[in-house]
Amino acid sequence: MTDNKKRTEIFNTVWRACDTFRGVIDPAQYKDYILTMLFVKYLSDIRKSQMAELEKKYKGDKVRIGRALSRERFIIDEDCTFEYLYAHRTDNDIGQTINIVLEKIEDANKAKLHNVFRNIDFNSEANLGQARQRNSRLKTLLEDFAELNLTPEYVGDMDIIGDVYEYLIARFAATAGKKAGEFYTPAEVSETLARLVAPKPGERMCDPACGSGSLLIRAAKQTGSENNFSLYGQEMNGSTWALCKMNMFLHNMDSSDIKWEDTIRHPQLVENNALMKFDVVVANPPFSLDKWGQEIAAEDRYARFGRGIPPKSKGDWAFILHMLATAIEGKGRVGVVVPHGVLFRGGQEGKIRESVIRENLLDAVIGLPANLFFGTGIPAALTIFDKSREPNCKGDILFIDASREYEQGTNHNKLRTEDIEKIVDTFRQRKAIEKYSYRAAFSEIEENEFNLNIPRYVDTFEPEPKIDIAAVQKEIEEIERKLAETRTKMDQYLKDLGF
Repeated sequence: MTDNKKRTEIFNTVWRACDTFRGVIDPAQYKDYILTMLFVKYLSDIRKSQMAELEKKYKGDKVRIGRALSRERFIIDEDCTFEYLYAHRTDNDIGQTINIVLEKIEDANKAKLHNVFRNIDFNSEANLGQARQRNSRLKTLLEDFAELNLTPEYVGDMDIIGDVYEYLIARFAATAGKKAGEFYTPAEVSETLARLVAPKPGERMCDPACGSGSLLIRAAKQTGSENNFSLYGQEMNGSTWALCKMNMFLHNMDSSDIKWEDTIRHPQLVENNALMKFDVVVANPPFSLDKWGQEIAAEDRYARFGRGIPPKSKGDWAFILHMLATAIEGKGRVGVVVPHGVLFRGGQEGKIRESVIRENLLDAVIGLPANLFFGTGIPAALTIFDKSREPNCKGDILFIDASREYEQGTNHNKLRTEDIEKIVDTFRQRKAIEKYSYRAAFSEIEENEFNLNIPRYVDTFEPEPKIDIAAVQKEIEEIERKLAETRTKMDQYLKDLGF
């Protein structure tokens, strides 16, 4: 069987397992149960494969086998495996058994999985129903997952587990509306942003609003290295943070440092009482977040808001200012997904925007098609900042209007490979393309009072085609002639019929 067929088979099996919960609880909730069980199945299948190799290598010597297992990437005991749970699938307290197994796995792998399963309860009556219903659903779930083969011998070198996880996260986001859209950035948007900031081997990268971690993983893959990079992230939502931790683990990036807290109010990525600095900072923060923490901004211990304090009901610039503060001076690159209001709203946001432009930090603004994101149809933009630009020099800004080039879908639109390539190529070469991109001089931006609304710089107006009056008149005359002929024939038919 080809790799693609195996991938599709696994995708379909896992998606069918979701039927157990459909119509019972919200997809934003049941994703936790599905993805957690997938994680346990993955760990168990890896262990099964390791055990077979070690049994053969050490000829059944249990002491040597145990010693070898203790040095593996993760530790999972016999009574913590998926096989153990499957054997107990008909127990009356199977939900509690699963909870105990998760707790044991967490305790055995504290450095990597501490608190990861804290927000998931397989014995929840509120989510899974009363005992009889709950037991029935969990039994079905275990039987569905028993069909999966996730051993290295079957999946080979494919990053299939990571792919399955990303597939499920995307499907949940697509079906769960705004709530789910907040924890997932569409793959093609993540890919585009990651390529624009161009991470290199050896660099330190951060996403301060990391959600399920997909954007950070895409950035890491852009280095072309398996592990020559450092990943850091922070996420406020507990269950989404756990999702990110598992996602990193399944992509073999379990050395990443993902914190659980509010980035603006309580940044956790600090060293020597100062914010950590990164070569690359990327994020898709929540759009126009209300109550983002304005009350602490004036006395912020990290001095992130020296350029101004964003309005209480619009946290977009709060995240941007945080990201700029964490980018390394003289070399750091920052890529942010923003709503278009960030580009032109006035008041305090306008003053912050002017300050950032005068400091020559903003490198490019890229307008994206509408309806790309799950849960919102509004168009977004990518803003790229670069701290390697000459400070306070009146540099130009590249504007790209990519809003009209996409693949239209039933529920949401999608950037095609050629659309991404065009954006990245235009950005790297800083090309001016008629009706697509434009390099705006500082003087033009200043003249526009630092309003970055893309149509001010990229003229996409399409004039109405000229009308050939003579041709139109001729066409009308021909239509009238044919109509007269038809009427004559109709009169004759009616006469023949005696009317």
